[in-house]
Amino acid sequence: MGAGIRVKRLQPDWKAIDVEMKLRFWNSNYVGTHFGGSLYSMTDPFYMLMLIENLGRDYIVWDKAASIRFRRPGKGKVSASFRLSEEQIEAIRRRLNTQEKVEPTFVVEVKDETGAVVAEVEKVLYVRKKESGKAPTDR
Repeated sequence: MGAGIRVKRLQPDWKAIDVEMKLRFWNSNYVGTHFGGSLYSMTDPFYMLMLIENLGRDYIVWDKAASIRFRRPGKGKVSASFRLSEEQIEAIRRRLNTQEKVEPTFVVEVKDETGAVVAEVEKVLYVRKKESGKAPTDR
C-alpha cells in the first residue's frame, strides 16, 4: 500500500490477480519514472499467495529468489497480471510425489498503459509437502 499498489482483481479461486500502480511523488525516482523497488513490489507476494491458497495446508510455499529486468522507463499507470492454471498446480503436486521439494519459476510482465513491457520479473518459489513437527530449513 505504501507504494500505491492496488489489487484491481482477485479471482475467488486465487488463480487470477491483477494489480496496478499510478506514478506518484512517493513511488517515483530521481528522473521522474517509477522507482524500481516499487515495480518489484507490485509482483512480490502474489504467486506465493496463489500457490498457498491453491495447494492447501499440506504444503509449505516460500519465495526463494527473484530477478527483475527493466525494459523501459515506467510512467503513468503500470499494471501486472498473475495467472495460475490448474495444470500448473497439478504438475507441482505430481512432482512432489517423487521429489522432496520443487522450485517452480513464474514470469510476470509489468506493463504501462499502452501495453509496453516496462519490466519482467522472474520469481522462483520453494514448495514442499509438510512433515509433522519439522520446520523448513533448506530453502
